[in-house]
Amino acid sequence: MKKGICYIVGAGENYGLDFKAEKEDFVIAADAGLCCLEERKVVPDLIVGDFDTLQYVPQGENVLKLPAEKDDTDMSIAIKEGIGAGFSVFHIYCGTGGRIDHTIANLQMLAYLAEREMQGFLFDKDSVFTTVKDGELSFDRIDTGYISVFSWSERSTGVYLRNMKYELNDAVLTNSFPLGVSNEFIGQACSIAVEKGTLLVSFPRGAEKKIMR
Repeated sequence: MKKGICYIVGAGENYGLDFKAEKEDFVIAADAGLCCLEERKVVPDLIVGDFDTLQYVPQGENVLKLPAEKDDTDMSIAIKEGIGAGFSVFHIYCGTGGRIDHTIANLQMLAYLAEREMQGFLFDKDSVFTTVKDGELSFDRIDTGYISVFSWSERSTGVYLRNMKYELNDAVLTNSFPLGVSNEFIGQACSIAVEKGTLLVSFPRGAEKKIMR
């Protein structure tokens, strides 16, 4: 897999594209995400979609026109194209707001990536979402802010929350009760671990820069 980041810009609410793609990165516009990139004068490496939201079909060799009726969303196709291009880390912008069903679909794609031992980050207005499957997510020191941990799978076992306001030790989380909501950073390096299951994690925008690889 390539070392760069695959940036995908969708057709949801634009809460700011605070990234600068480097040479080793890859930028994909999903449908009307093209407008957001054009506002930033960013030329995408690939444009995908059925273009029902954009309302016109862009021209060029980097355009992948999709049928309107399909099992995938434009975003899921964009992610699969990024995987096919050799990327394993995805930063997804303009993938929340608007239709809640598309937001949920994009959260599902974070789990799709985690199942393949890849990492996805979905950027909302003030928060970032990611998933952890049978593994660990560690942060360097963050002074304050909320962090929430949910079980995306029906049942997640062997859950550990370390160096947070509320700690868990070998706990069980389920997708029917939000035990892990509204935890807090306390100015220490901290971690989330799960032995079996997939966790959905939300934290303040900017905290993704503190994740320890």
